[in-house]
Amino acid sequence: MTAPPVHPVLAPGEAQLGCEDLPAALAFFVGELGFRIEAIFPADEPQVATLSGHGLRLRLAPGGDPGALRLPSPDAGRVLVAPNGTRIELVDPDPPLAVPALAPQFVLTRVADGPAAGEGRAGMLYRDLIPGRLGGRFIASHISIPEGGPVADWVHFHKVRFQMIFCRRGWVRLVYEDQGEPFVLAAGDFVLQPPRIRHRVLESSPGLEVVEIGCPALHETLADHDMALPTGRALPDRDFGGQTFIRHVAEAAPWTPWADGFEAQASGMAAATRGLAGVRVLRPAGGRGFDAVADPAGELMFGFVLEGSGVLQHAGAHPLAACDAFVIPPGGAWGLAESSPDLRLLQVVLPA
Repeated sequence: MTAPPVHPVLAPGEAQLGCEDLPAALAFFVGELGFRIEAIFPADEPQVATLSGHGLRLRLAPGGDPGALRLPSPDAGRVLVAPNGTRIELVDPDPPLAVPALAPQFVLTRVADGPAAGEGRAGMLYRDLIPGRLGGRFIASHISIPEGGPVADWVHFHKVRFQMIFCRRGWVRLVYEDQGEPFVLAAGDFVLQPPRIRHRVLESSPGLEVVEIGCPALHETLADHDMALPTGRALPDRDFGGQTFIRHVAEAAPWTPWADGFEAQASGMAAATRGLAGVRVLRPAGGRGFDAVADPAGELMFGFVLEGSGVLQHAGAHPLAACDAFVIPPGGAWGLAESSPDLRLLQVVLPA
């Protein structure tokens, strides 16, 4: 019988910091910062020590750069310098979300004008729909997965104020924290991803396309290696940062008259976000357009052409085709003309 292979036990990795005066450095790292000594040598005149603490493993040894550390602390904002020269920044372990001030502007992004989508997280292709980001307050992306199949994603969450995903084409299978078993998001469906809800993209059809809108534009995506999804629970009313999860299924949502021969497919977005955001899809119902009207002054009036074509009326006439996007500045008047019968326009507004 062949003996099973013996695998060596590997020591944990270490970050090495330059240190010429080990006793002074140990007094600081152990006595003041709370690290503990894991190894030290030589015994008669120590020059090298390995320390652990704060989720780190450090090696203090002669020569090299003393480096810098970031340590979570209630004293966030302070900067300390160790005797060996290491710079220690004390930081908030969970800093509050920073939402930049709005920089209003009219934005028109045509798919025909480029540039091509660039590769982002988990092999997804991202096309920027608001290149200027409105001062960093909002981001909108047209995301695609050309090949389909399993997605190299992991359980993660986002530190955001608002985030939604609308499926334009194809399908994607997703799973969310405390929202039951994995489900398929099909064309016309969308989800509201409340702040910090854990989720994972599992697989998609070839040619998947989604539109993702978030606030603020720059936000953290953090892995949760300890949570397994699904959780085995379905808690549709669970509160996540003042919001509840929404899975909008287009086939089950009615169309109602809107204005000037158009109708809208509304959603529960306003209720789920407590008035933070509103979402609807518009389509012609015998009309070709509607007169320019001014929305109440707010933060965002975002439009994305899901299908068909039309002419946007705002400071002139702007032809629109499928996958074109626009943003109307707060209080600005806008309308549509020459809409094709198959026009479908996604509209997202903040506040609702």
